[in-house]
Parts: sequence; structure tokens; C-alpha cells
Amino acid sequence: MWPLYSGGADDPYVAVTRERTRTGLARAREREDRADWAIVRRKDAVVVGEAVLMDLDEDASSMSYRVALVGPEVFGLGYGTEATRLVRDFAFGPLGLHRLALEVNSFNAPAIAVYTKVGFVLEGVRRQAVRHEGAWHDVHDMAIVEGDPRP
Repeated sequence: MWPLYSGGADDPYVAVTRERTRTGLARAREREDRADWAIVRRKDAVVVGEAVLMDLDEDASSMSYRVALVGPEVFGLGYGTEATRLVRDFAFGPLGLHRLALEVNSFNAPAIAVYTKVGFVLEGVRRQAVRHEGAWHDVHDMAIVEGDPRP
């Protein structure tokens, strides 16, 4: 999981960040309002990302979802799609959720395509809500609800 949290070995915050990462992962293991998974490449058991269900709202029977991959070397290989499908099916199957939501930056077209492919629907756009590489970009709010098609 380390590449997700670090700028690399030359990062001046590596020691602090590494300890915070260990503490955060240990704390997440004990929480009952979220679920965290490592995305592991089958051929060599290397961790290539993480998938997380979080922000449980028991009254609304909903949670938020996020997925992150370690870097461009694993983009476009289906890891995000497979993880998103598995987590979606877990959320609506064993967990029995009614709604699963996420937010995605408008400049992340590949992620938007993955979420759409597995059944998430665009619900709204927060205009110019995030600054990235010196420019303002929109944030898309997407969700899938119980009963929606799950391709």
C-alpha cells in the first residue's frame, strides 16, 4: 500500500507518513463503519491499490466508495473495474445497502468511464470544486442505488 501514501523514498515526510499510515491502517481494521481492501495482483501477489467503503449512514442505508491504484503502471489493466464491481456487489449483497455513492474529479475520464460501466449514475456536478495542476475542475457526484442495473 505504501506507494499510495508516499512520494517515494526521497520524500522528506516518509518516516512520519509511514508511521501515520501504519496507525491509520490499524485503526481502520477496528472500525465497524467502513471496510478497506487491498487490490492484489494475482500473478505475483503485489498490492496494486486499495478499495474502501466508508461514511456509513445507517439511517439511509448508504456508504461512500473510493478506489485508488498505485500508479500509471497499473492503470487501464482492469484492476479498478474488477475491484469496483466486487465492492458494489458486496455493498448490495451481504451488506444490504440501499445506496452507494462516490465523487470523482472531472479530469479523471478513465475513472468516470469505469464507474459508468459498472452502473453508477451521474447525480450532480460541483462546478470548479477542486484545483489541479493550476486549474479549477468540476467534481462529479455519482451513485448507484438498490434496483439499478448492475452491468
